[in-house]
Amino acid sequence: MSMPTVGTLAPAPSGITTQDGKAVDLRSHAGRHVLMYFYPKDDTPGCTIEACNFRDHHAEVDAIIYGVSLDDAASHKAFKAKFSLPFDLLVDHDGALAKAYGTLPQGGQYPSRSSFLIGPDGHLKAVWPKVDPKVHWQEVKAAISA
Repeated sequence: MSMPTVGTLAPAPSGITTQDGKAVDLRSHAGRHVLMYFYPKDDTPGCTIEACNFRDHHAEVDAIIYGVSLDDAASHKAFKAKFSLPFDLLVDHDGALAKAYGTLPQGGQYPSRSSFLIGPDGHLKAVWPKVDPKVHWQEVKAAISA
């Protein structure tokens, strides 16, 4: 499945939950920017750098931030607690969200490191098919300000 493009309505599959089991409806965030960043696996070097950069610059990135991987709720809880992440990690155990955003390669078990900025109107404002975890927060901040 290909990635959705800038200007299209952001995919919002049902049945998505946070690490704590709270249901998430992406459509409920109308009026706010939402960043959906996909990453391969909890508590791995690149994923930790990216998550900690979003943690450290959370106030500067004026958006609701969701990290997404195929890890289970227990893994997400541990990762969030270990690094004091101030945002939720979405459980995508069956890959429905990763597939909807085109980040799960055919037959792949890990989503690609990609991000999607959903604008206040629910449409994609920016798409990053490949990101550098060290500087991505700056790209997101710039796109929100644009």
